[in-house]
Amino acid sequence: MQEKGSISIHTENIFPIIKKFLYSDHEIFLRELVSNAVDASQKLKSLGQLGEFKGELGELKVTVSVDKEARTITISDRGLGMTAEEIKKYINQIAFSGATEFVEQYKEKDAATKDQIIGQFGLGFYSAFMVAKEVEIFSQSYKEGTEAAHWICDGSTEFSLETTDKADRGTDVVLHVAEDSDEFLEPQRLKGILTKYCKFLPIPIEFEGEVINQTQPIWTKQPSELTDEDYTKFYQELYPFSEPPLFWIHLNVDYPFNLTGILYFPKVKDELQFQRNKIQLYSRQVFITDEVKDVVPEFLMLLHGVIDSPDIPLNVSRSFLQADAAVRKINQYITKKVADKLSELFRKDRAGYEQKWSDIGLFVKYGMLSDEKFYDKAKDFALVQNVSGKLFTLPEYQEFVQANQKDKNEQTVVLYTTDAEAQHGFVQAAQDRGYDVLELNGPLDSHFIGQLEQKLEKTTFKRVDADTVGKLIEKDDTTESVLSEDDKTKLTEVFKQAISNEQMYVQVEALSPQDAPVVITLPEFMRRMKDMQRAGGGGGMQMFGSLPDSYTVSVNANHPVAQRVLNAEGEAGSKLARQAFDLALLAQGMLKGEALTAFVKRSADLLAAE
Repeated sequence: MQEKGSISIHTENIFPIIKKFLYSDHEIFLRELVSNAVDASQKLKSLGQLGEFKGELGELKVTVSVDKEARTITISDRGLGMTAEEIKKYINQIAFSGATEFVEQYKEKDAATKDQIIGQFGLGFYSAFMVAKEVEIFSQSYKEGTEAAHWICDGSTEFSLETTDKADRGTDVVLHVAEDSDEFLEPQRLKGILTKYCKFLPIPIEFEGEVINQTQPIWTKQPSELTDEDYTKFYQELYPFSEPPLFWIHLNVDYPFNLTGILYFPKVKDELQFQRNKIQLYSRQVFITDEVKDVVPEFLMLLHGVIDSPDIPLNVSRSFLQADAAVRKINQYITKKVADKLSELFRKDRAGYEQKWSDIGLFVKYGMLSDEKFYDKAKDFALVQNVSGKLFTLPEYQEFVQANQKDKNEQTVVLYTTDAEAQHGFVQAAQDRGYDVLELNGPLDSHFIGQLEQKLEKTTFKRVDADTVGKLIEKDDTTESVLSEDDKTKLTEVFKQAISNEQMYVQVEALSPQDAPVVITLPEFMRRMKDMQRAGGGGGMQMFGSLPDSYTVSVNANHPVAQRVLNAEGEAGSKLARQAFDLALLAQGMLKGEALTAFVKRSADLLAAE
């Protein structure tokens, strides 16, 4: 007996609309059909365990095959199967109503704004029409005494349904591939899709005589069942040719949401050229996407690994996903798990943690900057390193420097360098005073410094070359100048004329006779604005990038050179002043081109004159 009918729908022909809307993701038809076949197989397995199916399960697997000459792709399973009545219910009514809902909801939007995940609309089966001009279903129910059914639809709203002969229970879905979808008749193309989406499905998937999936990936197991080797081996499967991970976190929670997975900390040096989209999102072992920015906190997008959750709403646009309560809870849970793991590593093996700090410091600082709750946890295991290579937690470092590095206003001044070699003279001057200097030369450190100044009480940060050493940490015991006010004024004028540069602000200071005769500094505020602008401080920082540098030239009133300049006759004083200034430029790596050539010649003349 054959039955013909029309699927009840308001839209005259839904399939061209489906095809148009989903075109950018049309390869997912195979994921959807294979997932359906896996579901049917798992449901039969469950009925067997409950005693509701008493037959032989036999080998439960899904087979995908392609016939290039016949232009067909077939997905076969040995699962529940369907009767003719069930096909009418599940294919003609429920699945099609899901398709209608999808079109109604999304017909005004372009393809780029669609969420990839369409299965939750019940649209999974009808995604077949993205590549097929006609689809057939051959199905035999597991229920005894039922007849096999054969359903055909050509992409219009018309279908035919008749009884047929089928030797084994289960369902075969046969796609007659459309002329514009020839790529899907290529075995390599199909294998690529199956490997991408179905690599970890729980029922064996066979293609061209080969099972392409692992049915029990390690995230489905308990951590107690796994060794370190299991975790590192799985990492290599996910990311061939990558260096081994530093460590990993096994996620496993079933309340208030279901979530399993493994997050790996890769080796990432202090650079911002890291690879994102390395975390793969699965739903019940079906690959969904590697675009996980709403599920995983922004700062942990640098991690690698797998997250599997049936509770992530996959049938909605991304803007809705961001507002979803379950997604927020998952996001917060992942943040907490990462913080707890880092804290545990720090407490249990500080030496091992310190060895990893150069790799994980970037994650930790990024997290502290972007997540207040993470900052609260991380402040106890975030580390800073001084120029001698010693590592401290933030509370340890405050205690270490506060006795010696408090200024006259009771502010603790933390000195830092962004380039210990280039700023060596300034570092040395600070150390000569008994001060400690941190190395803060990472890509996020200019932002990190700003955050710490807000968070740490009565603490300020100054780069070692932001001022003369006496002014970096101002004490009450100031050095007296040996020069009179008139001498200071005269010395200032000589240096101004010798330098002849409006970007250089000249001032005479009472420094130690052992300090350099001239010191050139860029004030902390100006330097910090420029650092933040270079590190991507946003539009507000752009104005500082275009401002000319405004340097302070501190002339040491107590250095013998000051007296020589004042006592020199004629042009000699100006030449000496220029020589001392050029030496200061040279110390900063700022003496170049014509000025450097003139300095070398002047130095040679001075040597000859001696």
